[in-house]
Amino acid sequence: MNKQKVTDWFAFFAPRFLCLTLILGFLIRIVLILHPLTVVDWGWADWLKIFGLGFLNDLAFTAIALVPAFIFYTFLTDDKYRKPYKWILWGGMTLLTAYILFFNDITDEYGGPMPRIVNAVLAFLWICLTIKMFFPKVRKGWRTAAIWIMMMLYACCAITIAISEVVFWSEFGVRFNFIAVDYLVYTNEVIGNIFESYPMFWIILAMLLVSGGICWLITRGKDVNQSGISSWKRWGLTLAALVVSCMISYGWLHYGYRHFGGENLFATQIQENGCWDFLEAFASNELDYEQFYAMIPRSEAEAMKRQMCGQNEDGIQTVRDSLPPVKKNVVLITVESLSADFLTRYGSKDGITPYLDELLEESLVFDNLYATGNRTVRGLEAVTLNIPPSSGESLVKRPDNTGLFSTGSVFRQNGYHTSFIYGGDSYFDNMGAFYGNCGYEIVDKKTYDKDAIVFSNIWGTSDEDSYREAIKRFDASWAAGEPFFAQIMTISNHRPYTYPEGRIQYDGNPMSRHAAVKYTDWAIGQFIATASEKPWFPETVFIIMADHCASSAGKTSLPMDCYHIPAIIYSPGFIEPRYVDKVCSQIDIIPTLLSLLHFSYDAPFYGRDVLADDFKERTFMATYQDLGYYSDGVLTVLSPVRRFQQFAVTQRDGWVYDETLMDQPREDVLQEAQAFYQTANLAFKKE
Repeated sequence: MNKQKVTDWFAFFAPRFLCLTLILGFLIRIVLILHPLTVVDWGWADWLKIFGLGFLNDLAFTAIALVPAFIFYTFLTDDKYRKPYKWILWGGMTLLTAYILFFNDITDEYGGPMPRIVNAVLAFLWICLTIKMFFPKVRKGWRTAAIWIMMMLYACCAITIAISEVVFWSEFGVRFNFIAVDYLVYTNEVIGNIFESYPMFWIILAMLLVSGGICWLITRGKDVNQSGISSWKRWGLTLAALVVSCMISYGWLHYGYRHFGGENLFATQIQENGCWDFLEAFASNELDYEQFYAMIPRSEAEAMKRQMCGQNEDGIQTVRDSLPPVKKNVVLITVESLSADFLTRYGSKDGITPYLDELLEESLVFDNLYATGNRTVRGLEAVTLNIPPSSGESLVKRPDNTGLFSTGSVFRQNGYHTSFIYGGDSYFDNMGAFYGNCGYEIVDKKTYDKDAIVFSNIWGTSDEDSYREAIKRFDASWAAGEPFFAQIMTISNHRPYTYPEGRIQYDGNPMSRHAAVKYTDWAIGQFIATASEKPWFPETVFIIMADHCASSAGKTSLPMDCYHIPAIIYSPGFIEPRYVDKVCSQIDIIPTLLSLLHFSYDAPFYGRDVLADDFKERTFMATYQDLGYYSDGVLTVLSPVRRFQQFAVTQRDGWVYDETLMDQPREDVLQEAQAFYQTANLAFKKE
């Protein structure tokens, strides 16, 4: 039987894939409507929206999803093997692959499987290109395999997403959102859980068989094995049509269809396209608190928050000190990934923080202080805005976060110059935009004296380079008679754990976490020693605090010992050395410092002065979706779909904690947690 030869692959594949996605979208909506979790309580208009707008939403997203297929289609042509194009293509691919394989690149810094995956994919692509370049006879079979693999990938992805959406709906009652994005952050844990919970071998095999069957059906009676670009003129027209379709689709998905939502959440969610919702959640970094967390009456939450935070009716802390302000310079060092248990006082036997161990004896030390999260941006959010952690992503990384009242605002009101100093590129994690829009001067690697930099890796310069640049700028501020507040974000205690040679002696792998901690400690010691020789040193207060722990993995979603971080305030002759054992949070350090400086100010802060007699011991800890509140021996964890758990916490063996799930809730602690998180998240909600 002679098959009909297909000369233009994209023109053949695109409409058939579109039909597949529209059919799957229709079936998904039917399944979600029939799902036991769904409450079908809507009128005929909602039915029209579900299937009418649902059809348009799926159509629009499919147009965007076909872009990778078009790029693949472009490279099907044999024109790329003609001179000089083939040598340009092969040479560029060779250089890129060599750099990724043999030199440090950005994927190395994230650890986990990503560097190995990137290396393997690039190496495979280079080998494939090289074989096709020098052995022309294999190109025909290679193209056949590539076309079938691409069709299989599209079919398999469509089926996988359809199944995943039903599973996700069963858990959360919505289409994909920031929780799904969160799962990508914890890839190892999520994939491990999936493989432990389901017979994945048989599921994957079934999906491959179904995908293969779909590809066979759409190609039955057709010969697509050698199809490619029929003509460049047709390719150009197809490109123009695809560009216009994607622009219209993006406008509709981003600005249009959300205006047609109704009062019934289920109906609104079912009409949406889950894949687009996922991309929107990834871009916005926000998890809607009202939709996913248990709420108490707003008036009740506001009243409790004002009482617990010492705020007036407008939600403002009106702090008035009877003494005049002491305008000391302030240097806040947020240290990358410095868990408390790296220090000898908190249980370490490794002796990797000799300088910090010594500095504790000369400082105001907060023994029971806990990080608000497990990412740098969480720590920055805490010490800059002095608020509990937000659901979803930190406010540092969200859009429309400009002009927020911050720690820097208080200091600028008192005549200080404020700066954020970072050894890398401050665009990373949106730090530059966030601090710049909050009134800080941004000092990062781009502004450093290039000739003075002694070491850098993919993340940026070493800690000692940042400290050297900081001292240079502090000297200038002192000479100008201007008090300064500077926040220094360190880098060196971060994968790949590289730093200048000859600084420390370490028996073991010099590119290990412990070695990096020892260098970090050494750099802090050198910075303080150099600063002590400066005329501004007696008039300066130093705060040294971790941004988060090195690891947050534990038996529960929020293991307290994995959020325990060191924090000190050091200023010889001004700050009396002592240990404070009150349970407190990162958000409390700045209000405590402002009290020590006798500052009077008005601010929407949630943090309190730890040293005050009326300070209520409590702390906050969060992941992207679990919001933790610890008070009175009880850890309350608020989770999406309006769930909560409470754990009785007992401390043993120093700063190690046991968390036991409680059968009976502590309503008073639960309401405190809800009041804190509800008011904080709604106050900063993007409209």
